[in-house]
Amino acid sequence: MLIKTQRPKYLNLLKIRQPMTAIVSIAHRISGVILFLAVPIAIYGLALSLRSAEDYAAIKQTLHSPGLQLFLLLMAWAILHHFFAGIRFLLLDLDIGLKLKTARASAWTVFVLVGAILLVIVTELLT
Repeated sequence: MLIKTQRPKYLNLLKIRQPMTAIVSIAHRISGVILFLAVPIAIYGLALSLRSAEDYAAIKQTLHSPGLQLFLLLMAWAILHHFFAGIRFLLLDLDIGLKLKTARASAWTVFVLVGAILLVIVTELLT
């Protein structure tokens, strides 16, 4: 006798429409990894800038290149998102905002806050 079992289905996470709470959670993890990987680069840049006045001027000049500006914008996103999403998750751990409507609103708040601050940063860079 052959027994049919339910096999797990292949789920393509890129095709599934994720709720905003899931997107904020995934982005929180991604931002944490980005920040962790950027620490050695930041320490190297700081050490180099403290070595001499010429090295400081070279680092300052390098930071104005378009590629590094994009990297710094990514770092600003990672810091802002990790900070605001981290506060959201701390509140959830304290059983604050666990209702579905409140959880969705807090996820959207994180998204809007980060976007607004990044918009201010980009506007300031372009002027």
